[in-house]
Amino acid sequence: MKSPFSSSSSTRKTRLSPYLFTLLAFIFLVAVLYGEDFRYILSQLELNSERPLVEPTEKLPFAIGREGEVEGCDVFSGKWVRDESNRPLYEESECPYIQPQLTCQEHGRPEKEYQYWRWQPHACSLPSFNATLMLESLRGKRMMFVGDSLNRGQYVSMICLLHRLIPEEAKSMETFDSLTVFTAKEYNATIEFYWAPFLLESNSDDAVIHRVSDRIVRRGSINKHGKHWKGVDIMVFNTYLWWMTGLKMKILQGSFDDEAREIVELSTEDAYRMAMKSMLRWVRKNMDPKKTRVFFTSMSPTHAKSIDWGGEQGRNCYNETTLIEDPNYWGSDARKSVMQVIGEVFRKSKFPITFLNITQLSNYRKDAHTAIYKKQWSPLTPEQLANPVSYADCVHWCLPGLQDTWNELLFAKLFYP
Repeated sequence: MKSPFSSSSSTRKTRLSPYLFTLLAFIFLVAVLYGEDFRYILSQLELNSERPLVEPTEKLPFAIGREGEVEGCDVFSGKWVRDESNRPLYEESECPYIQPQLTCQEHGRPEKEYQYWRWQPHACSLPSFNATLMLESLRGKRMMFVGDSLNRGQYVSMICLLHRLIPEEAKSMETFDSLTVFTAKEYNATIEFYWAPFLLESNSDDAVIHRVSDRIVRRGSINKHGKHWKGVDIMVFNTYLWWMTGLKMKILQGSFDDEAREIVELSTEDAYRMAMKSMLRWVRKNMDPKKTRVFFTSMSPTHAKSIDWGGEQGRNCYNETTLIEDPNYWGSDARKSVMQVIGEVFRKSKFPITFLNITQLSNYRKDAHTAIYKKQWSPLTPEQLANPVSYADCVHWCLPGLQDTWNELLFAKLFYP
């Protein structure tokens, strides 16, 4: 008896239809000739499916998992709580890397209240900053902060949080023009800062002499700085304050070497959008999302107008030692239109960028600025000395202080994304 699976067709030679054979041959030829194109298209579809302002679900480089209390939590929405038992995270006198523009205690600040505040998200708790984990994860790698002096403050804060674990003879810091490099020799790791206040080439690129009022940015020039960023494993960008020169920004169309310079004026928002697009284009071309984490720190607010928080006309952050308690407070110096530009551009990004939204939480901290307690760039006049409000720095932040929290948020997003 024949098996039910036996048939006369099993004894016949298998023959392909001429049409099917032609179709298979065509598919094979296309795959050989255009395989790379197909892979590129598929990769673009994968990238296009990502939304940089929404946390990715796949496990990213440096991620060690999720803490249940952090998962699904907006760590940037919360309140400040006083925590004298766990703050500050280090002492000013113990960190020799803090530049004298940020050492408030050394320059006579009479109280330390600004050091005792911890950020508490509404729906979770931030993971404790683990310096050992951070250093081990940086072994054989480069971490770089790129931007202006506010990003340099965050960079120095990171070094202060880590350097105590490294023997004195096994660490160093060197500066090469726009680049400052802290090296942890036993870890074969570097933490670097690169001065580029606009990210694009500008007439403010000198790391020492850059305080110019007539600021000019060169269109399409990010590679001038970007060549120094290649090979970085963790990148933290910022740029904001230097764009705030008014409602317009001067954009150079050609080269700074041209005898006759062609300069156009754009609205601040359009000029900033141009820079954001250039940054994201550079990241997409030069970084691998499977190996590299890229962060962008949002705008750091200033507290130059005390009337914003109900204070006296003509005053600022000078002598402010308390926090702003209004949860909806938003200072006039923090342009929401610029924040909107960031959101618009990042949502279209083909490379996942982690957004560190430090603006709102920093808005509450009118107490944390360096004010008059810093090294001054030039001798103060008798008129200034008689009126400290006139020379108070309401832009930069004392260390230790607020910017340590920025790095706690960076740590949380790096390891528990």
